[in-house]
Amino acid sequence: MARSVLVTGCSSGIGRAACEGLRARGWTVIASARQEADVAGLQAQGFAAVRIDHHDSASIAAGFDEAVALAGGRIDAIFNNAGHGMPGAAEDLPRGALEEVFSSNLFGLHELTTHAIRHMRAQGGGRIVQHSSVVGFTALRWRAAYVASKHALEGLTNTMRIELRGTGIHVAILNTGPVTSGFRDRSMAQFDRWIDAEASPHAEFYRVKWTARREAGRDAFELGPEAVVAKLIHALESPRPRRRYYITTPAYVAAVLTRILPDAAQDWIIARL
Repeated sequence: MARSVLVTGCSSGIGRAACEGLRARGWTVIASARQEADVAGLQAQGFAAVRIDHHDSASIAAGFDEAVALAGGRIDAIFNNAGHGMPGAAEDLPRGALEEVFSSNLFGLHELTTHAIRHMRAQGGGRIVQHSSVVGFTALRWRAAYVASKHALEGLTNTMRIELRGTGIHVAILNTGPVTSGFRDRSMAQFDRWIDAEASPHAEFYRVKWTARREAGRDAFELGPEAVVAKLIHALESPRPRRRYYITTPAYVAAVLTRILPDAAQDWIIARL
C-alpha cells in the first residue's frame, strides 16, 4: 500500500521539489497551496492538490479533510513547509505585520498539525516534519518577525515531540540555511507592504545594502531545494529518523556556535554578518 504525504506550500521552490521527489519514490503526494490558481497548476502537473490557507481555519479543516479523501482515507505523513518571511528591523515592525507572520508560520501551521495528529492517533502512527530554519535557534539582524516565529515553532515542536512519545507519531525539524526558492522575493514583497523604510532610523541600510541584497540574487553557501528534499526523505522513510536535520553549511556552523559560545560572542559575530 502506497504511503501518503500532505505537503504544504507547494506553489514553487522547496514545496514543489518535495512533491516531485516524493512522488518519484512512490509516495502518494497530496500537495497544497494558498491560491486557487496554484492549486490548479499543481493539478495540471498530475498532483492531487488542495487549497490550504494558514490564515483561514475553515480552509485548513476543509483542506485536510479533502487531503484525507484524496489519499484514500490515510495520511501517513505531513511536511509543514508553507510560511513566509517578513524582513525589517524589530523597531520598524507594525503589530499587523508580526501578527500576519505568526498567523502563517505558527498559528495556521499548528492548527493544521492538530488535525493531522488526531488523524494519526486514530490510525496508530505517522510522521510530522516541520520546516524551520537556522533562525529557529539563533538570530539574524533585520529578520525579527521571521526569527521570532521560527523560535516559537521550535518551542512548540519540541514540546509536541515529547508529548507524542509512545504514540507512534514521530516529529522532526528541518533547520535550513539559504536555499534557492522564491522565498526571498515573496519576503521582500512583504517588506514593501509593511515597512516605512524612509521613516526608519535604518533608512540608509535599507536603501543601500537591502537593495544590493535584492540584486545579488543568491546568498553565500546557498543550496538548491534538492538538499532539503534529501533530508526530508530520511525523516519520512528511515526506520530511525532523527529529531533534527541541519541543511547547508551555515546551519551546521550556527548549531555548533550556539552551543559553545556565550551570548556576547554570538552577538558580536551576528552583528557583522
